[in-house]
Amino acid sequence: MTAQFTQSWSAEILRHPPLIAPAGRYVYPQALAEDEGAREDAAAGALEVMVKPAGGAPFLATFARGFAEPALPHGIWPCPHADWLCAAAGGYVYMIDTKKPQDWKQIAYRPVVDVRAVPSQHVLLFTGFQSILAWRQDGIAWESEKLSDEGVRITEVRGEQLHGFGWNMRSDKETAFALDLRNGRTIGASV
Repeated sequence: MTAQFTQSWSAEILRHPPLIAPAGRYVYPQALAEDEGAREDAAAGALEVMVKPAGGAPFLATFARGFAEPALPHGIWPCPHADWLCAAAGGYVYMIDTKKPQDWKQIAYRPVVDVRAVPSQHVLLFTGFQSILAWRQDGIAWESEKLSDEGVRITEVRGEQLHGFGWNMRSDKETAFALDLRNGRTIGASV
């Protein structure tokens, strides 16, 4: 079993909206909640999650889906901060404070192609097509330099280093790289 972050909440991904919705309901991004047409479009494929925060009332969280591509992340993950939840819907990734669900962030990569927890380094990693972003307990810790012209592939995490490959357009080959997980600096070659 892989190590995970400690979490203060519990959550269940719903296949269908509940028959009786809880009093608390949040739609991410908030603009969708205010635009009925956009909300209906996003509802197709949206990720709906019933969240039970520690010591608080349960609430329904609806996360708009980015893309219909089944290979993109779609689900929920614990975060380095026990009260926060990470939700991915078709490559769009949302970070919410389960005790204050109105406090949230959306990861800038559209799409995120991989979500990876590295509890030993206290980071949750988000891989885009060209770089990697790390989230720590208090938010974004670092963003790597450009690692690829179009496609980052992580092969392993070993100690304080992450290893992977990025495609180099000029050579039309994958180039190996390594990152220091403490600060996101490149140790080996990159594009």
